Amino acid sequence: MTLHRDELTPQLQEYARFDDRGEARYLPYLMYFHQADYRSDVINTDRAGFRLTHGPDGQTASAGGHVPAGPVRILSGSSTVLGIGSTSDATTLASRLWTEHAPSRPWLNFGGRCYNSTQEILLFMLHRHLVPEIDEVVVFSGLNDLTVGRLPEWQQGDHGAFWFCGEYFDAMEELREANRKAARRLGRKTPRRRTISTHDEVSRDVPAVVAAAADLTLRHLDTWRLLAGPEARLTYVLQPMALWLRDRHAPQEQLLFDEIDRISKLGTWEALYGNISTPEVSREFADRLRAGCEKRDIGFVDLNPVLAAAVTEDEWLYVDRAHYTDHGNDVVARLLADTLDLA
Repeated sequence: MTLHRDELTPQLQEYARFDDRGEARYLPYLMYFHQADYRSDVINTDRAGFRLTHGPDGQTASAGGHVPAGPVRILSGSSTVLGIGSTSDATTLASRLWTEHAPSRPWLNFGGRCYNSTQEILLFMLHRHLVPEIDEVVVFSGLNDLTVGRLPEWQQGDHGAFWFCGEYFDAMEELREANRKAARRLGRKTPRRRTISTHDEVSRDVPAVVAAAADLTLRHLDTWRLLAGPEARLTYVLQPMALWLRDRHAPQEQLLFDEIDRISKLGTWEALYGNISTPEVSREFADRLRAGCEKRDIGFVDLNPVLAAAVTEDEWLYVDRAHYTDHGNDVVARLLADTLDLA
């Protein structure tokens, strides 16, 4: 049986190969990042794993590859910024900004697959030396910080939980277990610790999840301010997510959403993330972020109502609930440029 996903979004097959867990690239500090020097018709990365951005007249740029002379602009975030769902490097948010909607400066794609706000700032910090002149930093994020913010407290630590952190804790427990053999020979009991959480352990206290995610994000924005430099304008943009955006979806979107729920081995979106996917939650999150950004003199935009006012119910924007079609990327890039006066 042919899936709607394969008919409507065949490019996602390439993203599945790109994100093959068997080829995961584990890095110090960041935990994981994209495959380096990846080549395909859909997605390409440089020597450091950054996706290439396309600009006018066939130009390309990336943090670990060619960085054009003069000031550049940074677009940071997780997989939505990376461009999961785009049919090519040329149709990501960063590329549409550089090519069409805000072309006065080159844009570099600092999107990290499955990243939270801690990893986003670490990615920038570890590669800050590659981009000496920065004109603008736009952090386009938010959803992942709420999703991993629901993981149990014992996985949060001081810097928040992250995707696949159970695998990390499990591997570290195996290392500890290997080092306990001597202790057991001396008769000391050292029981194995729990490392991977279950769905029953996720937090149902949504206000607490929202507050913690906002506080952590704002803390990282303080660091962004320092690293970006005094000449760079810094703006946080709460990303538009399908269920925060509207109640009714384009026909293609509804087919894809229903199919994803049907074939998912983990469960439906509603069962997994339903309690953080309401417009009320996004508004509460946005209010907290806005207030914190105002205190820090950092720009803030909740792009959900902006996008909702600019499109019709029949416009196909999403390949899943978080990632955009080429049309979605273009519309979001245009609204981003207009809202932030980037053009």
